[in-house]
Amino acid sequence: MQTKLTHSDRIPVTILTGFLGAGKTTLLNRILTEHHGRRIAVIENEFGEAGIDNELLVQADEQIVTMNNGCICCAVRGDLVRILGELSERRESGELHFERVVIETTGLADPAPVAQTFFIDQDIAENYKLDAIVTVVDAAHAHQQLAEHHEAQEQVGFADRILLSKTDLVAAEIAADLESRLRAMNPRAPIKRVHFGETELSDILDIDGFKLDDILRIEPDFLEDLSHEHDDDITSFVFETDRALDAARILAFLDIMVRDHGNDLLRYKGILHIAGCDKKVIYQGVHMLLTESFGNPWPAGETRASRLVFIGRNLPRQEMLEALASCQVA
Repeated sequence: MQTKLTHSDRIPVTILTGFLGAGKTTLLNRILTEHHGRRIAVIENEFGEAGIDNELLVQADEQIVTMNNGCICCAVRGDLVRILGELSERRESGELHFERVVIETTGLADPAPVAQTFFIDQDIAENYKLDAIVTVVDAAHAHQQLAEHHEAQEQVGFADRILLSKTDLVAAEIAADLESRLRAMNPRAPIKRVHFGETELSDILDIDGFKLDDILRIEPDFLEDLSHEHDDDITSFVFETDRALDAARILAFLDIMVRDHGNDLLRYKGILHIAGCDKKVIYQGVHMLLTESFGNPWPAGETRASRLVFIGRNLPRQEMLEALASCQVA
């Protein structure tokens, strides 16, 4: 039987949100690698049936739970309640040792139903307290995302802290204009510029930022049952193969993909097995912005395989899958 915690003993929870490609996983890696002496349980949610963010996270001692069978703010919110319940039970039994929870939402999540969970579910409310909603905003794409996606607006509106990423990719006046826009949307939340997730943990953890009264002024029906639906034309799909990929052909594919479909590509990311390369090759992109980096060497005995995930609007799925298949080495 689970013991009800006192108000001061409840487990603090940080909801880490932000639109697709804003830099949430980069920030989470920063949290996991910092020598802060805190033990953190991580719940990670990805949009679509397959994801790779768990592979992009550093190998750490923290408990990491992945939810990639739907969006955490709608279809799988019941799974969130179940996972939180299991984590607290395992903590009480001594099986797990953690002091706080970080929930990384999918970039398409409306944070309101996620936050609502900590107030309308009695068992969760008795054992957890919502410390803050931290929103990462991509300076290079935020103006477009805020104009086109309700979720991006909600992520800013519900934020207790706003971390502005990728300001080095835009002109100073664009970044300043964006900050003004964000302050107008949410005057409650301090805004801080971050570079590759580098920020003080005091800006993220134990900030006691979530104030229910403030949220009720913004959204009076917050404690009622909220429904949330995604745009029907936003879908995801994955390409997977255990055959090596040719470096020149995959680069050519990515160049053509970005050229022809960049505006509709909300997010794409992958860990690739490139022929002749002993390291994992990581590709990540948002719209027209694509980055490439080397990951860790492939461990001895591990099957080398590639996985590329695409999230976008009206993408030619079959055409892209066939093009990727042609990048395989015979």
